[in-house]
Amino acid sequence: MPPSFWIVVLIKDFSTAKSRLAPVLEPIPRHRLAEMTAALALDAALALAPTFAVCGSVEAADLARLRGAVLVVEASPNGQNPAAMRGLAEVSQRGAESALLLSSDLPLVDEAAIRRLLAHTEAPGSLVVAAPADGRQGTNALYLRPPGDFTLHFGEASLPKFAEEARLRGRQFIVHDDPSLALDLDEPSDLAAWRRLEAAG
Repeated sequence: MPPSFWIVVLIKDFSTAKSRLAPVLEPIPRHRLAEMTAALALDAALALAPTFAVCGSVEAADLARLRGAVLVVEASPNGQNPAAMRGLAEVSQRGAESALLLSSDLPLVDEAAIRRLLAHTEAPGSLVVAAPADGRQGTNALYLRPPGDFTLHFGEASLPKFAEEARLRGRQFIVHDDPSLALDLDEPSDLAAWRRLEAAG
């Protein structure tokens, strides 16, 4: 039987990722940071479930392949929502009855963090579990059961949009607050917060 649950990791091109960190971080460190966080997401996902990576470049695909993920390279990357839709379609074709969409820019993500989110999936029926991003009402991880019949709204203030989408689709909506999933490295303030945690750690 094909696996009924997949994790979909969304990986941007390392050369263009983290562009909003340009005021405080040179291109090579930004590239290395994007590569590091992608590896963290892939390793955490692969420890728990078959993992499908939607990759924005051949370089990102090489990393996903080395880690052990099934993957596709986007011919013309066009943002997180099309990438996520592609991933959901791919795992649905492989028999997925549920899927977790996971960002690849979370410096604190690990297997335990994903397990904590998945603990909510014992709830019966059609379900959405969202892990919010710090401060901007964004969403860093999204569990869907079933993986189809759901419009995606990743981007600014996506969390209330996902809540409304779940209501319209008749799905239970659960918000899962977790510091290990909340910090994403989008803005200079995020980088500063991560460095403070590293120093305290």
